Amino acid sequence: MTEVTSSMTEKSGSLTRRILELLASGQASTRTELSELLGAAPSTVSFAVGKLLDYGLVTEEGTLSSNGGRPRKVLRLGGGDGYAVAAELGGKHAHVGVVHPGGGLTDTSTVPFATADGPEASLPGLVETLQGLADRHGRELLRGVGLCLPGPVDVEPGLVTLPARMPGWNRFPVRDWLEERFAVPVAIENDANCMAVGEHSVRPAGQRQAIMVKAGTGIGAGVIADGRLYRGGSGAAGEITHVRVEAAHDIPCSCGNTGCLETVASGAALVRILRERGLEVRSTEDVVRLATDADPEATRAVRQAGRYLGMVLAANVNFFNPDAVYLGGILSTLEPFVAAVRSQLYEGCHPLVTEHLVIERAGLGADAGLVGAGQFALQRALAHALHSVTGTHHP
Repeated sequence: MTEVTSSMTEKSGSLTRRILELLASGQASTRTELSELLGAAPSTVSFAVGKLLDYGLVTEEGTLSSNGGRPRKVLRLGGGDGYAVAAELGGKHAHVGVVHPGGGLTDTSTVPFATADGPEASLPGLVETLQGLADRHGRELLRGVGLCLPGPVDVEPGLVTLPARMPGWNRFPVRDWLEERFAVPVAIENDANCMAVGEHSVRPAGQRQAIMVKAGTGIGAGVIADGRLYRGGSGAAGEITHVRVEAAHDIPCSCGNTGCLETVASGAALVRILRERGLEVRSTEDVVRLATDADPEATRAVRQAGRYLGMVLAANVNFFNPDAVYLGGILSTLEPFVAAVRSQLYEGCHPLVTEHLVIERAGLGADAGLVGAGQFALQRALAHALHSVTGTHHP
């Protein structure tokens, strides 16, 4: 009897967390929408929503017309004036902003951030920037802090693990360090996963299976399965950058192996390739600038990189059969790159897989990761609030 009760409590807790996630991301705002997205009985959803209303975690505001039916009450997160501050870290800069419940993004800017200097040297300046945002919006309304990182993240303890381009960050307790300084819940996550969650929050409800690819200095992917981020058994789902590619031969990769996709299709690879061909390039931004100006060598290299990425993606798309593939990161701003990826997917996938497949750039563009980081922060804050009033476990 105890095991049955425990199982029922766990299922109830999972349902309430999913309701809060959907309301926080803006994907749902009524009981009917929640029921449809969750595949749960309306009575079950209404009961869970009623509990959240009692706890003050959800409020009702006005109604929506429903095409002849009864007006539907609009659901909002309790304390709707709350917000999260978020940052997406790059090699030399950080993209920062304020994320509101429902996915609204304001006060975005880009500030210097020297990732290579290590966390203890680079994070204090970022904290000062984020605290400035919080001061302008009211510190008492700050609900959480989200950090989007360009490396593998172990979410449970809040650590970066074995990052290839983040010297000094391995196993540094980023989340605990930030929570000590902000005194609110902090969420840290891999950049591709942040982008996947951010982009998914603004996509049609029918696109419940998706692959979000970040193509920048490195390559990563986030996977949305049945409307939720899929992490995999050890949190490494979407790690396509280290798939072996025949054309890469024995080129050394940052992971210590040779012949990985990263060595022929990433921004870092394009810098190396173009330098070998005599072009003056020092960064992925230089590559993008040359390709945008229609430099023939840069355009050829970018198109070939897109083909290699498309080849690896095709295998994953055939296996997973997603509704959509979204392309983000700085290389996705180049039409030859996007066209090459798209062409390779149509060539390498079964017609049934591509018949209704959406292949396009991320609608949120450069803000996708920031929105996702903020969503993770708001969800973690809600999980903490749920735990404080119900005793339900939060991750």
